[in-house]
Amino acid sequence: MPVSDIPVPQVSPGQVRVLERLLRAGFKFVTFERFARYPAVEKDGFVALLDLAGERVRRFGVTGYHLGEGIGMLLERGSGRFFVWKDQSVPATPGLLASYAQFNHELDGLLTETPPQ
Repeated sequence: MPVSDIPVPQVSPGQVRVLERLLRAGFKFVTFERFARYPAVEKDGFVALLDLAGERVRRFGVTGYHLGEGIGMLLERGSGRFFVWKDQSVPATPGLLASYAQFNHELDGLLTETPPQ
Protein backbone atom coordinates (compact mmCIF):
# COMPACT_ATOMS: atom_id res chain seq x y z
CA MET A 1 0.00 0.00 0.00
CA PRO A 2 1.51 3.38 -0.97
CA VAL A 3 2.15 5.85 1.84
CA SER A 4 -0.45 8.22 0.36
CA ASP A 5 -3.11 5.51 0.94
CA ILE A 6 -2.48 5.37 4.70
CA PRO A 7 -5.25 7.25 6.54
CA VAL A 8 -4.05 10.18 8.61
CA PRO A 9 -4.96 9.59 12.26
CA GLN A 10 -7.08 12.10 14.13
CA VAL A 11 -4.90 13.80 16.75
CA SER A 12 -6.45 15.05 19.98
CA PRO A 13 -5.39 18.30 21.70
CA GLY A 14 -3.70 16.20 24.43
CA GLN A 15 -1.70 14.31 21.80
CA VAL A 16 -0.70 17.59 20.16
CA ARG A 17 0.68 18.77 23.52
CA VAL A 18 2.75 15.57 23.83
CA LEU A 19 4.08 15.93 20.27
CA GLU A 20 4.99 19.56 20.95
CA ARG A 21 6.87 18.50 24.12
CA LEU A 22 8.85 16.03 22.04
CA LEU A 23 9.82 18.76 19.57
CA ARG A 24 10.84 21.15 22.35
CA ALA A 25 13.03 18.40 23.84
CA GLY A 26 14.98 18.09 20.59
CA PHE A 27 13.27 15.10 19.03
CA LYS A 28 12.50 15.33 15.32
CA PHE A 29 9.72 13.60 13.45
CA VAL A 30 10.68 11.08 10.77
CA THR A 31 8.79 8.53 8.71
CA PHE A 32 9.66 5.12 7.41
CA GLU A 33 7.81 3.81 4.37
CA ARG A 34 7.85 0.32 5.85
CA PHE A 35 6.03 1.63 8.95
CA ALA A 36 3.91 4.31 7.27
CA ARG A 37 1.07 3.95 9.76
CA TYR A 38 3.31 5.03 12.63
CA PRO A 39 5.07 8.39 12.86
CA ALA A 40 8.49 8.15 14.45
CA VAL A 41 10.70 10.37 16.58
CA GLU A 42 14.46 10.45 16.29
CA LYS A 43 17.17 11.91 18.48
CA ASP A 44 20.91 11.22 18.40
CA GLY A 45 20.34 8.45 15.84
CA PHE A 46 17.82 6.54 17.96
CA VAL A 47 14.28 6.02 16.68
CA ALA A 48 10.95 5.08 18.23
CA LEU A 49 7.68 4.53 16.39
CA LEU A 50 4.64 6.22 17.92
CA ASP A 51 1.08 4.94 18.10
CA LEU A 52 -1.54 7.69 17.96
CA ALA A 53 -4.57 5.38 18.19
CA GLY A 54 -6.77 6.25 21.13
CA GLU A 55 -6.28 9.30 23.29
CA ARG A 56 -2.62 8.87 24.22
CA VAL A 57 0.68 8.90 22.38
CA ARG A 58 2.37 5.57 23.02
CA ARG A 59 5.54 3.93 21.83
CA PHE A 60 4.91 1.20 19.26
CA GLY A 61 7.43 -1.60 19.59
CA VAL A 62 10.97 -1.04 20.84
CA THR A 63 13.50 1.70 20.24
CA GLY A 64 16.06 1.13 17.54
CA TYR A 65 18.98 2.83 15.82
CA HIS A 66 18.50 4.57 12.46
CA LEU A 67 20.37 2.53 9.83
CA GLY A 68 19.90 3.45 6.18
CA GLU A 69 16.19 3.33 5.38
CA GLY A 70 15.31 1.21 8.41
CA ILE A 71 15.49 0.80 12.15
CA GLY A 72 18.22 -1.39 13.58
CA MET A 73 17.11 -3.48 16.55
CA LEU A 74 19.44 -4.30 19.44
CA LEU A 75 20.48 -7.96 19.16
CA GLU A 76 23.01 -10.33 20.68
CA ARG A 77 25.28 -11.73 17.96
CA GLY A 78 28.15 -14.04 18.68
CA SER A 79 30.31 -12.32 21.25
CA GLY A 80 28.62 -8.95 21.34
CA ARG A 81 25.58 -6.75 20.97
CA PHE A 82 24.72 -4.92 17.75
CA PHE A 83 22.02 -2.73 16.27
CA VAL A 84 20.99 -4.68 13.16
CA TRP A 85 18.79 -3.91 10.16
CA LYS A 86 18.95 -6.28 7.20
CA ASP A 87 22.63 -6.54 6.21
CA GLN A 88 23.67 -3.43 8.15
CA SER A 89 24.92 -3.43 11.72
CA VAL A 90 26.53 -1.10 14.24
CA PRO A 91 28.35 -2.42 17.33
CA ALA A 92 26.51 -1.51 20.53
CA THR A 93 29.44 0.11 22.33
CA PRO A 94 29.11 1.10 26.00
CA GLY A 95 28.68 4.74 24.93
CA LEU A 96 25.98 3.87 22.41
CA LEU A 97 24.17 1.71 24.96
CA ALA A 98 24.27 4.57 27.48
CA SER A 99 22.77 6.91 24.84
CA TYR A 100 20.15 4.25 24.04
CA ALA A 101 19.15 4.08 27.72
CA GLN A 102 19.03 7.89 27.94
CA PHE A 103 16.83 8.11 24.82
CA ASN A 104 14.39 5.55 26.27
CA HIS A 105 14.32 7.27 29.67
CA GLU A 106 13.72 10.71 28.17
CA LEU A 107 11.07 9.47 25.74
CA ASP A 108 9.22 7.56 28.47
CA GLY A 109 9.21 10.67 30.63
CA LEU A 110 7.85 12.87 27.86
CA LEU A 111 5.15 10.37 26.88
CA THR A 112 3.88 9.94 30.45
CA GLU A 113 4.38 13.47 31.76
CA THR A 114 1.18 15.22 32.76
CA PRO A 115 1.54 18.95 32.15
CA PRO A 116 0.03 21.42 34.64
CA GLN A 117 -3.59 22.37 33.85
